[in-house]
Amino acid sequence: MPPLSILIKPASSTCNLCCAYCFYADEASVRAVPNYGLMPREVSHTLIEKAAGAAEGSITFLFQGGEPTLAGLDFYRDFVSHVKETVPRGLAVQYAIQTNGMLLNGDWCRFFQENRFLVGLSLDGTRECHDRFRRDGAGKGTYDRVVRAARQLEEYAVEYNVLTVVTGYLARHVQSVFRTLCKEGFRFQQYIPCLDPLEGGRGRQNFSLTPKQYEEFLKTLFDLWYRELEQGRYWSVRYFDNLVWMLGGHAPEQCSMRGCCGLQYLVEADGSVYPCDFYGLDQYRLGNILQNSWEELDRVREETKFVEESRRVPEECGGCQWYPLCRNGCRRDRTVEEDGLGRNYYCRAYAGFFTYALPRLRQAHKMLKTR
Repeated sequence: MPPLSILIKPASSTCNLCCAYCFYADEASVRAVPNYGLMPREVSHTLIEKAAGAAEGSITFLFQGGEPTLAGLDFYRDFVSHVKETVPRGLAVQYAIQTNGMLLNGDWCRFFQENRFLVGLSLDGTRECHDRFRRDGAGKGTYDRVVRAARQLEEYAVEYNVLTVVTGYLARHVQSVFRTLCKEGFRFQQYIPCLDPLEGGRGRQNFSLTPKQYEEFLKTLFDLWYRELEQGRYWSVRYFDNLVWMLGGHAPEQCSMRGCCGLQYLVEADGSVYPCDFYGLDQYRLGNILQNSWEELDRVREETKFVEESRRVPEECGGCQWYPLCRNGCRRDRTVEEDGLGRNYYCRAYAGFFTYALPRLRQAHKMLKTR
């Protein structure tokens, strides 16, 4: 078996924020069991043991939610301890966690540093953009608390990046968002388009991101990023980094840019396994880590044709000059047609952006090669 990449929801859908655009809350609301609570030790230990017995080369454990820190620091201490007891030498282990930062303190940061966790910190740029949609249960904004968490991560030398959700509102304020993130010293940035609810159609929410808005967002963000690069200041924007990497003849590391779904596993708190965090839905359940082997889980994935469906290239994409870079984007953003998955919702946004930016993307590749 190749290296394993495992997404883990140790606190299931439990969260201490009420973000207006939360896709995972929307996903949980349409399941028979919205929340599986906290992950028992039986599940985490079984997962570790089965991963250690099957993986070759490396295992990556990525914790998310809900809010994964709600599982408690003792859960992670036990998890890492069991990994050390179980995983054989020669099998590399990486850890990552995506958090809203509300619970981070010195104990958490010290643990992350000692165990080399890569931390993704959710921060929507400016106070205005962030607090508009990312509020706590009392309706209060959380910007100051997230920035404080970032400073604590820096104090303990924890490697981290910021993840910014691109809403329609944020797209209109991209200049202030990028400048604020740079001013605050957030060198590693990731921007992901906001997802509309599973039911009700696209573009109907106050946070919805339209293709036209996303195109203008990408163009403006690229202008800002490239101007900084020309002046000798490099800020890592994951999407642009991947495009530059692809122009050098390499495969993108970002799953959504590969053109088809990969072999990854989402493990819920009760041990249920799904093919992707965007498809943690009852109809996509592969089995349970307590009862099933990796081979059995993969067999169900094959039977449902989850990966095979994502490889379908719509007729419009076949002759498109931008397909080698776009690859029809993430499966979650593709339209559903009678004969299968269709074009990406943001198709025109990508086409407009590549037409606008390609010459400078190539130049960026040359500049970054010499760094």
